[in-house]
Amino acid sequence: MATSTTSSTILAGATGLVGSACLRLLLADPVFGRITVLTRRPLPAALREPDTAGRLDERLVDFAELEALPDGVRWIVCALGTTIRKAGSRARFREVDYDYPLRLAELGLAQGARHFLLVSALGANSRSRFFYNRVKGELEQALLALPYRSITILRPSLLVGPRSEFRPAEALGQRLGFLFPASARPVAASAVAAALVSAAREDRPGQSIIPSAEIRARFG
Repeated sequence: MATSTTSSTILAGATGLVGSACLRLLLADPVFGRITVLTRRPLPAALREPDTAGRLDERLVDFAELEALPDGVRWIVCALGTTIRKAGSRARFREVDYDYPLRLAELGLAQGARHFLLVSALGANSRSRFFYNRVKGELEQALLALPYRSITILRPSLLVGPRSEFRPAEALGQRLGFLFPASARPVAASAVAAALVSAAREDRPGQSIIPSAEIRARFG
């Protein structure tokens, strides 16, 4: 894939489980140019260490007040996400998991971005009776209506990986994942990150939704 030397990448959610793995992969691949990380809190030192070429541009932002993105962005990778429990309310969850990603995508279009990549969730459906899945589905629907050259949506199941916080559902999924149907078995956050970066590097035009089973089959 031929890439302009002025092309750059934006990553939102770099301090999360998938986002941190994704940042390491992006920094290891010079094709993605400058990596601008939009984050609500400073990156841990361990996430800055791989930046041996000085390509990391860390920007502390309030996503609710985000008004513009850097020029020259080609890829936007969105790994933002929370839980209703952590957010504290449904309204706050919707703000983080719907409003922020959609605003990021809209601003990206205004700056000429070509490829938007999103970490969604298994079961995302705008008509779901489950609030979490419904919000995820509504976001997907809104994003797919935007005129991006490329949109890639990943729908992972329960994520496996080292978290600083305890999430009961994910812990249970790790212990009992073998009982799940193949399409819903837990998936490693590192595999989701690898799928994101692979899709960005391939940079195929059009809209693509990658289910959890495919992520597991291709990336472990």
